[in-house]
Amino acid sequence: MAIINPQKMGKFTSTKAGIIVGGILLLILLFTSVFIVDQAEEAVITRLGKYHVTKGPGLQMKLPFGIDRSNVVNVKAVQTAQFGFTTVRSGISSAYATGKTKEATMLTGDLNIVEIEWIIQYRITDSKAWVFNVMERERTISDVSRSVINMLVGDRAIMDIMSPERSAIEIAGAELMNETFRSYGLGIYVIAVKLQNIDPPAGSVQQAFDDVNKAIQDMNRLINEGMQVYNEEIPKARGEAERMVLVAQGYAAERVNRANGDVARFNSVYDEYRRAPEVTKQRLYYEMVEEVFKNENDMTIIDRNLKNFLPMLNLNGSNTTRSAPSQGAAQTAPAQGAQGGR
Repeated sequence: MAIINPQKMGKFTSTKAGIIVGGILLLILLFTSVFIVDQAEEAVITRLGKYHVTKGPGLQMKLPFGIDRSNVVNVKAVQTAQFGFTTVRSGISSAYATGKTKEATMLTGDLNIVEIEWIIQYRITDSKAWVFNVMERERTISDVSRSVINMLVGDRAIMDIMSPERSAIEIAGAELMNETFRSYGLGIYVIAVKLQNIDPPAGSVQQAFDDVNKAIQDMNRLINEGMQVYNEEIPKARGEAERMVLVAQGYAAERVNRANGDVARFNSVYDEYRRAPEVTKQRLYYEMVEEVFKNENDMTIIDRNLKNFLPMLNLNGSNTTRSAPSQGAAQTAPAQGAQGGR
């Protein structure tokens, strides 16, 4: 039978309890002094409630037992704030719910009511400013965004907001929001402002605006069709006009060259005529007769003053043209003239 010594048992129990307490303290020390910062995050360390240092990604150390506290801030992710609607389910088939009528309903510059849904995308650029400078950060972002969009919408007519001025509102909205957040020291940068749905209030007003939009679309369609026909016909007409101009220029050049040739030929004949008038007259006469009858067949040329002479025709059907001599000399033919007959 074993004998238990109370003194030894008490000593063993106190030693075991000390080990357990030391182990617990060591675990608390490790859990409160070691932490991991993700690649997209920064850790803002406060010591006894006051800002101490900002640490980047990796395994980091701090004073344990709540002396140092870490506020981890994601500085790489692009965050989105929605206005006028909420996302019920995101993914391949996202679902949205409207109902924030108060923040979506605005008054335009031409005193029309319009309901606008929009989002802003921003990224935290200064983790220290984000943690310390503004207490109600989300509400501040919401108030500034609504104020800027209301101001920009109130400066424009409703038809401009729904079509041509949409991108201008987005660009100006991002610039004004960044300027305001910078003055507040919020530590964020607005990457983009995107207007989603822009609709007039439901009912007869919306139906009227739908009709106006349809008319605008029809007008743009007809303009595009007209421009298409214009782009097809105008180049064709210009090409035809240029072709006609080139043809006219070619014809003019041909006529001028022909006239110059006729003038040169006349001058050469005139020079020959001045040197030998009778020979030139006779040659011109022969050339004229040859030109007149060059396309005639089976023709006999006789002198109209022929007397006491029986012309002998070729009865064999030859196409040779014969000329019956007259009683006068052949040299006087150009002066007397001739008359042809079949």
